[in-house]
Amino acid sequence: MAAEAADGLGLAHAVALLAAGVVAAPIFLRLGLGSVLGYLAAGLAVGPYGLGVVTDPNAILHVAEFGVVMFLFLIGLEMRPAKLWTLRREIFGLGLFHVLACAALLTGLGLAFGLAWQAALIAAFGFALSSTAVIMKMMDDSGETGSPAGQRAMAILLFEDISIVPLLALVAALGAAMGGAVESTRPLWISVAVGAAAIGFVFIAGRWLLNPLFALLARSGAREVMSAAALLVVLGAALFMQWGGLSMAMGAFLAGVLLSESTFRHQLEADVEPFRGILLGLFFMSVGMSLNVPVVLQFWPVILLGVVAFMAVQGVAVYGVARFSKADHAEALRRAVLFAQGGEFAFVLYAAAFAAGVIDAQLAAMMTAIVILSMALAPLVAIVQRRLMPEPEVSRDGVEEAQGLEGRVLFIGFGRFGQVVSQALLARGVDISLIETDVEMIKAAANFGFKVYYGDGTRLDVLRASGAAQAEAILVCVDKPEISDRIVALVKSEFPHAKLFARAFDRGHSMRLVQAGVDYQIRELFESSLAFSGAVLRSLGFQDFEIAETIEDVRDRDAERFELQLAGGIGAGRSLMRNNTVTPQPTPFTKPRHGGRALNKEAEGVIEDAEETN
Repeated sequence: MAAEAADGLGLAHAVALLAAGVVAAPIFLRLGLGSVLGYLAAGLAVGPYGLGVVTDPNAILHVAEFGVVMFLFLIGLEMRPAKLWTLRREIFGLGLFHVLACAALLTGLGLAFGLAWQAALIAAFGFALSSTAVIMKMMDDSGETGSPAGQRAMAILLFEDISIVPLLALVAALGAAMGGAVESTRPLWISVAVGAAAIGFVFIAGRWLLNPLFALLARSGAREVMSAAALLVVLGAALFMQWGGLSMAMGAFLAGVLLSESTFRHQLEADVEPFRGILLGLFFMSVGMSLNVPVVLQFWPVILLGVVAFMAVQGVAVYGVARFSKADHAEALRRAVLFAQGGEFAFVLYAAAFAAGVIDAQLAAMMTAIVILSMALAPLVAIVQRRLMPEPEVSRDGVEEAQGLEGRVLFIGFGRFGQVVSQALLARGVDISLIETDVEMIKAAANFGFKVYYGDGTRLDVLRASGAAQAEAILVCVDKPEISDRIVALVKSEFPHAKLFARAFDRGHSMRLVQAGVDYQIRELFESSLAFSGAVLRSLGFQDFEIAETIEDVRDRDAERFELQLAGGIGAGRSLMRNNTVTPQPTPFTKPRHGGRALNKEAEGVIEDAEETN
């Protein structure tokens, strides 16, 4: 009977949490306050200081953290290794500067409140590590994640994830110096080495083991096994990174990055997405439950002052760092609003500091309350900032937004490429719909009789309004590869019936589009370059049949090498470049010769590298 009662109580918890989230989130969204604040309020309502349905919020929090883990995994799937490498300066340069500047000012604030320098330092670092979950959710809701400013914010969050290791070591060192009870103190270099080893293992596994594993499972035909494998990858990487002393979110993010170029990327995204949404909402609810209301009521003047002071000082520090790193006023202000809060890492840091004797129980409870309240207020501050200082909108006079379009062919992007493509379709009387985000381009096209509507192809609602559900073919003609990738993934997921054609930027982009499942892709400069070379040959006296034969030979060899590269990576087929026989080989171009002598090896290498970007 006791077991049955425990099971019933567990089911009652689940029903209560789901009901609270289902009720609160839509209400807060309808009020324009955002889903994050709704989940926090719902957690407070069902927690130990509300209706008392849940009396142990920490138990819920440990499970709900997997929502953040899965959210970071999906973010990693959008961040290819090459793109992450380009952010290395932002991660280790801007991120370090950001954390140190915030911690320095907040430590001064703690000293002004009368704290000992050790307590002030730990309180400051805990608050300086802003909430990854809240910030990423706010940026995701507003569509900022893929923007350059969003990428820089993500780089700072990644550094904050990494910095938890040295900060925990700092807590242990301070505890030992103050004579506190420290269960396990290991040197910082060992912690760093173990963390680096964990990152290395995840990298090796993701680079060489995961693709063969998923290929094997895909051949088995068991759909549920693929879903289980996706969860195994995410949670396994998170657990292994936790063993290495790093955050679980960091491990999941790295796993996502390493699988971002996998042929199974979209399958993984579809499998993980439902779990991510539910568990992330549960995470915010568990944070709301964790608010110690008696402590807030007992020390409310100090806590209220602390929330305002810490958020204001952190906002000033973030704004100053952003401006110093040459961000414009709008980006610096937006970053200050996003980061002017504490985060989930503060709970870990303050608990460790209390165990080590660096801070007492009362200060730990007060600082935890300040962090939770700042996380709750952050979405409100963002809403107020947007309403008081809205971003300047581009004038759209005379430009209509896409709504109820019904063309057989939908063009997403109508620049120079799309305009040329449309000519043949219009000549045969094909009904087309056109959407574009560049207002000036829309107005210019109108001067030539084109009716182009304003619409962002990365948004599902816009695609539906543009007639994607009825279109026989969808043409992705945008000029930015990362935007093209997002549109292709969305179309393949939501409108699989439509034939999908995409403009590719270079060879690597072409490979990604093929792997994403487009029906046709073409590199934007390839055919025009062949036509150009044909004109050159003609001017040099070659006959038309010779030119046609040569151009077709180059095209065929390019296609052969492209197939090799799809199977073996961008460098596949490179060794075949050194075969100088007359028989056509799967290489894109014939080696040029100068003065009767082949180019030297260094020059050949330059040519090969250039081909990989065409």
